[in-house]
Order: sequence, then structure tokens, then C-alpha cells
Amino acid sequence: MNVSACAALLERGDPDRFVATMAAPPVARQVLFPLFAFNLEVARVPWVATEPMIAEMRLQFWRDVVEDIGKGKQPRAHEVAEPLAQIIEPNHVDDLDALIEARRWDIYRDAFEDETHFEKYINATSGNLIWTAAQLLGAETSAEEAVRDLAYAAGIAGLLRAAPELEARGRIPLLDGSASGIRSLAKAAMTRWQQGRADQKKIAKPARTALYCLWRTPATLTRAIESPQAVADGALDESDFAKKARLMRVAFSNRL
Repeated sequence: MNVSACAALLERGDPDRFVATMAAPPVARQVLFPLFAFNLEVARVPWVATEPMIAEMRLQFWRDVVEDIGKGKQPRAHEVAEPLAQIIEPNHVDDLDALIEARRWDIYRDAFEDETHFEKYINATSGNLIWTAAQLLGAETSAEEAVRDLAYAAGIAGLLRAAPELEARGRIPLLDGSASGIRSLAKAAMTRWQQGRADQKKIAKPARTALYCLWRTPATLTRAIESPQAVADGALDESDFAKKARLMRVAFSNRL
């Protein structure tokens, strides 16, 4: 497997997940780098394609890749497709396909239809990714709710950090971008985060390394709750020292 190529892609395009994966044991990296590189390739499709039709075709390429892997077919020629084929199994295909399908929303400038649509997007893009990663590292079915609670909170945190850039590109990332709407959303996400943390015992220890990439979540949500204006100002980032210190604590304790 060309895992090094996946790691290089992630280092350039998704540095947070790169450093979090580097904090994981080597055996976990062999799984996480291909999966997260796949996610990066899918997530950036709407932003690198100049025409919606081209973006749709590129997303379809990845749906075909995942479908072929699920059927046991030879993976298509792509530096991420081959290592991805070595780690995923047929039972992961539906979640990954739903992840790709959800990214179609990013291509266009429409707002989310309603709360159900918004929740589905977060659960597909963040929840499916992290739950797949956790399963690949040994999480059992009983851990799914805990993993998805944590992933949901992380998905909201990531969306809040990205909101200014998304809006600058003509997108409407939030259902309610008012101060009260942002605070309410962040509080609800924090509740999910706290529930997931309380249930971490249900997650097998090796599988918890899949969660390292969520380490920035509580700081982001806390900041958004305390100062919703920080979302519009793009001021949710903590200092590099604080980020590194928290990641070190998570990796050392194997707990979020």
C-alpha cells in the first residue's frame, strides 16, 4: 500500500488530521492515512472543480471506487484508491457512499433545506467517517452511539471554524447564523460531546486512536458558546501551543 502518498496528501490538505494520525501508533496509521486521504479527496472535489457537472463527475468517480471495492473488484488507478481497497470491507461501503453523496451539497449554493437535512449532512460527513475509522480499528457495534456523538460534535466544530470561508465562497453553512443560533448549535453539540466522552469506556482502546483527530472540538465549541461573534470573525482557533498540548494529553491518555 502506498500509505506514504496518502500521508503526504493529508499533510498538505488536512494538517489537523495529519498531526492527529501521526500521534497514533504505527499500526493505526496504516488504516487512518488511507481513509482520511479518501475523505480529503472527496471533500475537496466541490472546491477544485470549476463547473458543477465536473464536480458531480468526480464525486461519481469516488462512488464507483467504493462500489467496486465493495464488490471485490480491482481498484481503479489512483494513489488513494488502492490503499483504501486494502482496508475497507463490504460492510463499510454504505456509510462511505453516503459520505460522498452528502458532499454534493457543497457543490451548489443552496442553503440546507431544514434541520433534518443539516443533521443528515453532519452525520454523513463526520459521523460516517469516524465510525468507519473506529470500526477498522476494532470498535464494536455497542460503541457506535458514543463514537457518533463525538463525531457529530466535531463536525459542528469544524463547520463553525470553516463558516467564514464557506460564506466568502457563496455558501450558506448554518441554518441560523445569528448569535443565538450559533450559541444554541454549539451548546447542543457540546452536550453530544460530553455524552460521548462519558461513554468512551464502550470504545475499545485501540479504536480510540481513530478519535484523536477530534481533539480540537471542545475548545472550538466553548469559544463559540462564549462568543458567537468569533465564528464570523474567524477567531475560533486556539494557540498552537494549546492545540499541541491538548493533542499530547489525548494521545498520552488515549482519551478525549
